[in-house]
Amino acid sequence: MPAHILITNDDGVHSPGLLALKQALEAVGEVTVFAPDRNWSAAGHSKTMHKPLRIGHTVLADGTPAYTTNGAPSDCVGLALLGAVPAPPDLVVSGINQGANMGHDITYSGTVAGAMEAVVGGIPAIAVSLEAREWTDFAAVTQAVVRLAGMILQQGLPANTLLNVNAPALPSDQVRGVAVTRLGRRVYRDVLVERHDPKGQPYYWIGGEPPIGVEEEGTDIGAVARGWISVTPLSMDMTDYAFLERLREWVGTDACAQ
Repeated sequence: MPAHILITNDDGVHSPGLLALKQALEAVGEVTVFAPDRNWSAAGHSKTMHKPLRIGHTVLADGTPAYTTNGAPSDCVGLALLGAVPAPPDLVVSGINQGANMGHDITYSGTVAGAMEAVVGGIPAIAVSLEAREWTDFAAVTQAVVRLAGMILQQGLPANTLLNVNAPALPSDQVRGVAVTRLGRRVYRDVLVERHDPKGQPYYWIGGEPPIGVEEEGTDIGAVARGWISVTPLSMDMTDYAFLERLREWVGTDACAQ
């Protein structure tokens, strides 16, 4: 039987990036699309618990069917893994996001959260983003994802691990290749914007310039800035193992589980 690949995103079910990803991955296996009915950018790894979730059906621009919901990307994956689609997926791919998700972005990203929810459910996953404010050439990044998907379906990923893929906003013939990277360091330039409603009451926007990053060698931010597609393995185990022993000294060994 062909592999079953579930695709989600955080830009909404009718995003051009999702369609490009779906069409490319059809060469690897049977594809099911289950994505939010609206944009959930920067939603993080949210889980809808305070209101009902509704599942709908829609048709993509190429005429193929898709599932949709009023929930977040992580809800889409959670619903699918709980049986809302006919067969469990062998792989979950989340994207292609409009805008990069590098460095500290992964803590905010709905795209990465969709992949994380898959890993929580025991399914390998890839998050895919394109550093572009306007949609551009998808060929290089989809080719890279197709290759990674094939390798994962053949060999698997370590437990608690997902792959975070980020591509530069370049024509595909100018992309230098694929680089394995670590997370870089983002620099956010947020500002608090205060305004007033017609009754004179203040309300607030978080505004400012788009974030930049430290272009260090070996990082996702550095690789993308130099024209490479970055692939970063992320672990759901966020324990700082290097600090454990020192923390035990602070707390005292009697209070620490051995």
